Amino acid sequence: MSPTREGPTLLSWASQLEESTLVQARQTAAMPFIHPHVALMPDAHSGKGSAVGTVIPTRGAVMPAAVGVDIGCGMIAARTEFTHADVDARTAATGNGLAALREAVEDAIPLSPGNYNRGVGDWGFTAARLGELEELADAGGVDLSHSPKWRRQLGSLGGGNHFIELCLDETDRVWLFLHSGSRGVGNKIAQHHIRVAQRMCTGVDLPNRDLAYLTEGTVEFDRYLTDLHWAQRFAYLNRAEMMDRFGVVFARWMGVSDHRETERTNCHHNYTRQEVHGGEQVWLTRKGAVDAHAGVRAVIPGSMGTRSYVVEGLGNAEGLCSAPHGAGRRFSRTEAKRRFTQDDLRARMVGIEYRDSSEFVDEIPDAYKDIDVVMDDARDLVRVVHELRQILNVKGT
Repeated sequence: MSPTREGPTLLSWASQLEESTLVQARQTAAMPFIHPHVALMPDAHSGKGSAVGTVIPTRGAVMPAAVGVDIGCGMIAARTEFTHADVDARTAATGNGLAALREAVEDAIPLSPGNYNRGVGDWGFTAARLGELEELADAGGVDLSHSPKWRRQLGSLGGGNHFIELCLDETDRVWLFLHSGSRGVGNKIAQHHIRVAQRMCTGVDLPNRDLAYLTEGTVEFDRYLTDLHWAQRFAYLNRAEMMDRFGVVFARWMGVSDHRETERTNCHHNYTRQEVHGGEQVWLTRKGAVDAHAGVRAVIPGSMGTRSYVVEGLGNAEGLCSAPHGAGRRFSRTEAKRRFTQDDLRARMVGIEYRDSSEFVDEIPDAYKDIDVVMDDARDLVRVVHELRQILNVKGT
């Protein structure tokens, strides 16, 4: 769809848009350092400070709360050589169904907030990732004293809308698929710098306290960018760690030595980096949005009971070369639990192996926007490369 101009420096691709979200987006777009404009993605909904699904280009400043507390949160998807028929044949031959695979994944990857690995083990690929993060922290002087257990967080999922799935594409090829970010350590880094920004903006007239910013050229700005870079790398490696573990577990369940991965896409949707837009180099914050430069692959999930998509960017300049990061919430978690029941969730999850629990009612697909509408709104931002449907879902509470 063509964008709608919602203000002097605000363009929107969202056909499903709540007034509260629009108010937040207009406040963000009115900040004096925005250039050339803020782009509101099709899945936009209210968030902390700025709306989730907002792409924010800034000159000489960054707003830590706009990046968010789950720094580097994103998706990873890996296609394998296996097919749905291979999975069915394995189940028939062993009687070892998808419930057994789900339980094995749950044993291999810590789930839920606050749950980490029992120790710093090594699956054969863990040590190198921890070593890289240690070197990066040492080189930048990143203070991680607030998170003494950060090493044990690598390879853990978290809760909320984070998930692990076994999916099938349009040709019935098997995909491994998951969503997570920088865990507790990233949250601690974000919260610290949000407080610093608010302190630095004491006396500044802000439309929202969570739009407090750090100014380029200051020690505080440099410290944030260094810590942010570390947390974004942690998130990227955290997803890679879980994907590799998932691959090992899936291969064992299939009775083979390797999960035969043929392609992988690992992308952030909560992050900041320098890009050129409107003829200038800016700090571009994608809060709930993916990179959609021409030819760049990304992953856009639906919900725990609806389709997801592997996409390729179209390089839409008005859209700041960005695209939506998912379906976007329609109802808050509290409202979803008020409206829906565990039986409602069961009805929506027919044909999908998952842990049947009332804890997941707030993640019911009905609590999210229609992913088909979101993808139609995004047709000028990305093209669909693969369409995925899940047959197994793993979540933390």
